Amino acid sequence: MTRYAYSHGRIPTDDSVDPVAAERHKGRRRERDLERGESRRHRRRGGAGGDDRDRLRKKRRRESVPAGAYGAGGHSGHRGGRAPRSRSQSAPPPPPPQEKRRRRCGPCFWVLLGLTILLLIILVPVGVLVVGKKKKTDAASGGIEEGLGKGEKGANISDIDASSIPSEYKGTYYDPFTWVDRQDFNLTFTDRKVRGLPVMGLWDDYDDSIQANENVPPLDQEFPYGTKPIRGVNLGGWLIIEPFITPSFFEKIDSRLGVMDEFTLSKHLGPTDAAKTIEKHYADFINESAFREIRDAGLDHVRIPFGYWAIMTLDGDSFVPMISWRYLLRAIEYARKYGLRVKLDLHSVPGGANGWNHSGKLGQIGWLNGTDGDINAQKTLDIHNQMATFFAQPRYKNVVTMYGLVNEPKMTSLDADKVIEWTVKAHGVIRKAGYQGYIIFGDGFRGLDNWKGEFKSLDKMLLDVHQYVIFSFDQISATHSAKVKFACDGWGQQLARSIDTSTGFGPTIVGEWGQAETDCTPHLNNVRSGSRWEGTLNYGDQTNVPSCPGGKGCSCEGANANPSNYTKAYKKFLLMFAEGIYAAQMDSFEKSWGWLYWTWDTEAATQWSYKKGLAAGILPGKAYTRSFKCGDTIPDFVSEGLPEAY
Repeated sequence: MTRYAYSHGRIPTDDSVDPVAAERHKGRRRERDLERGESRRHRRRGGAGGDDRDRLRKKRRRESVPAGAYGAGGHSGHRGGRAPRSRSQSAPPPPPPQEKRRRRCGPCFWVLLGLTILLLIILVPVGVLVVGKKKKTDAASGGIEEGLGKGEKGANISDIDASSIPSEYKGTYYDPFTWVDRQDFNLTFTDRKVRGLPVMGLWDDYDDSIQANENVPPLDQEFPYGTKPIRGVNLGGWLIIEPFITPSFFEKIDSRLGVMDEFTLSKHLGPTDAAKTIEKHYADFINESAFREIRDAGLDHVRIPFGYWAIMTLDGDSFVPMISWRYLLRAIEYARKYGLRVKLDLHSVPGGANGWNHSGKLGQIGWLNGTDGDINAQKTLDIHNQMATFFAQPRYKNVVTMYGLVNEPKMTSLDADKVIEWTVKAHGVIRKAGYQGYIIFGDGFRGLDNWKGEFKSLDKMLLDVHQYVIFSFDQISATHSAKVKFACDGWGQQLARSIDTSTGFGPTIVGEWGQAETDCTPHLNNVRSGSRWEGTLNYGDQTNVPSCPGGKGCSCEGANANPSNYTKAYKKFLLMFAEGIYAAQMDSFEKSWGWLYWTWDTEAATQWSYKKGLAAGILPGKAYTRSFKCGDTIPDFVSEGLPEAY
């Protein structure tokens, strides 16, 4: 995209030319051209050209005035060339009347030229900024759009002039020549920020008229939360790397090096290689096709987990700073393109809220806990202040409708009162920044019933619970039929109590859940850790007792097989899991505000991937059409040839 530089109306002059003589020459030429033009026009119209020319000359003679003291045309200033005469200097003899008439056209030309240049200076930049805006956008004056160059959609980096990147920004976040992926980014340079967060890469036009499917309203119409259930999916393992989702990062590294999470992975790779490797993952793992496929699956919301290092990094951090912010913004635009609404999820906060690897760093909890706990809590509030200001802009009103505070704070280890107090502060910070969407807080593993009466004075608060049947020994050891029943009765009853303010908090959403009925997926419980199912998990309070139903013959071979190698009986069960256990979870969850499946894609774990489950035929083709509902007969899977230990 060519960068346009606008002049300030300066006309170059040549010191070797007498400006008065030059102006006289131009005046004579313009007078001849004018008279010839008048003659031609009158001849074409059949008029008497001679009479009109005489009248024109008489009129000009009456209007002619002597030239000013500063040379031809009466200008009182100069832009180079000879200096104007002093009034004390003797003036040349007055020119004859005909020459005066000719010189009189000089100021007309310069005035018109100056006005033309002034209009170009004013109008062209405005046109560059507003061109391409669609009627249905909600752009506000003073918003992001003032900082965006138009660029050219689909432009290659070869279309961008390298000199358009200021020297102080070369090699930084703002330099598209350093980006791994440039697809659908606006490559025109801008250093504009909103509350310290860059807008580089965004386009100034957008369309909020898109509808994901016929069951939900288009983006520019309000979603009826609380009466119509959310059907969505998480983009897990993308902007925060999780070992079981992308095991290839970890399996090729010597286990003795202790690479267990994104923090240690980045440290192992070093700053340069980490930036290249992880940005390539951002570019490849989730792109536009994912959002199109999510739409086609009948889903209507996406939850996008990301780490605090998209906004800031701490002393001693090895996380790759900022780059994920650019991909987060592009993901929101892809969601908009396919009519999908977005729930932002700050999945990792400074210090860590749970100490698990999916928070980016395995280990101690340093948020609201320990020496720097309060400092890290304040830094998290600062992050929310920045983010809420950014996403309070009109362009995000219809698409970023939900905003998560912190993922899975481990309130069994934290001071619950401090977490609640912090949540009240966070709500105030976000509202003061101008964001008016729903604010999501996690249940903290307290149990849904324990949130009754909290946050009554806070508007648009939504309780987020994550439901799985595999991280509890009691649930993972249940039979196939019992798991279906528990999804319908156990979870269904919990949610019914939670959404009733007389027995629970009120608005409740299931922000994560999955189809997997075992914890057999490699690295799920930590890099190279075993499983509860086979009794090979040995850390913390876990035991080595096999936990499949009956505790004998427990094997992960079937669950971890390629779907093409599933036995006929197992595939039938998983299809029932899709139309049964899976649908039962949907039915019970839809008594709440809805659900978001974990997760959209994985490298190999089919039972954790909505995309792979669809391809294998073990999930419904459309999220809003299914045959099994809670209350239908639940079959005895053993009698159909499926061992409970399989």
